[in-house]
Amino acid sequence: MTPKFLTKIRNSRFFIRLLSWEYWPMHVVYTPIYLYWFFLGIRARAFLFFTGVNPGMDFGGFFGESKKEILDKIPAEWTPVTLLIPKQSRVETVLSQMETANIDFPVIAKPDVGERGFLVEKVNNPEELQKYILQNPVNFLIQEYVAYPEEVGVLYYRFPTEKTGAISSVTLKKFLSVTGDGVSSVRKLMADYPRAKLQLPLLETSQPALLEKIPAKGEILELVPIGNHSRGTTFLNGNHLIDEQMVKTFDQINSQLEGVFFGRFDIRCRSIEDLKQGQYFKILEVNGVKSEPTHIYEPGFSIWEAYRVLFRQWKTIYRISMANKALGYKFPSLPQGLERMYKTTRYKKLALKAKNHV
Repeated sequence: MTPKFLTKIRNSRFFIRLLSWEYWPMHVVYTPIYLYWFFLGIRARAFLFFTGVNPGMDFGGFFGESKKEILDKIPAEWTPVTLLIPKQSRVETVLSQMETANIDFPVIAKPDVGERGFLVEKVNNPEELQKYILQNPVNFLIQEYVAYPEEVGVLYYRFPTEKTGAISSVTLKKFLSVTGDGVSSVRKLMADYPRAKLQLPLLETSQPALLEKIPAKGEILELVPIGNHSRGTTFLNGNHLIDEQMVKTFDQINSQLEGVFFGRFDIRCRSIEDLKQGQYFKILEVNGVKSEPTHIYEPGFSIWEAYRVLFRQWKTIYRISMANKALGYKFPSLPQGLERMYKTTRYKKLALKAKNHV
């Protein structure tokens, strides 16, 4: 029998993260990619060459871009109703704007500038909205909640001289949930499920009452309604779904985004087949050059295969950027990039500090 202390160590959050590379810190995983980026920067004679992949996005969508500005380029029928709310707005003013826009609770609230689920919350009532406003000293979005059952991420790219592009990644998202046994509390069910166990500290702060609930036997209880890996969502490889019809639909979508040739579309849809046909879907946001082929985070996906995918992606980014340079795009200077990086990092630190002090 395995000694109890060894079982405890093996089931600790530290070892869960250590034994599954999908949980490793991003900068650790990306060290080989940074070296390749440095090589490509020397080859391009511009370390910010990657901004050229999307001349229509601020800094190519690498940092500091406005989600609202990008969504505004897409036809309204393809996006949820989205409001840009100035920081420190009065809750009464926001509620009035929601009423005018015909948006009901629940809604999704998220910073206009952010990534990887940064400060994204599902807000269910005016009291939670008031709390969110107090916690976030930055401009944020109120977005209509889209109740379609499927959430997917589709990574698409196109060369500027071509009409047809390609899809390099499709990620299916399975939201974090537990299945009740009629006896155990949510806390116990989460503690016995490694992926959920990593989210226990979050729920202890945000939903302590939920942890004491005892779901009925067979009841599936969704714990986190946000489709981000950092919130426990399981990312599954959906590349087998890529076909000519899907590419055709995304060619049509991308044609509306002037100056955008590479990005990941985060989408909710009624079904994958509906999405392929260009119907019953909503684009929640579009991420630029920093977009990851998130299917690589499927549990058990080989890290060596992930590196193959990432190296190929950065080669594509380089080729598209150089094609845009030939068409007249000018890469920003390194000092400009460092200044933007500093401002973006400072912005996130201030936002997190404010949230932690409320």
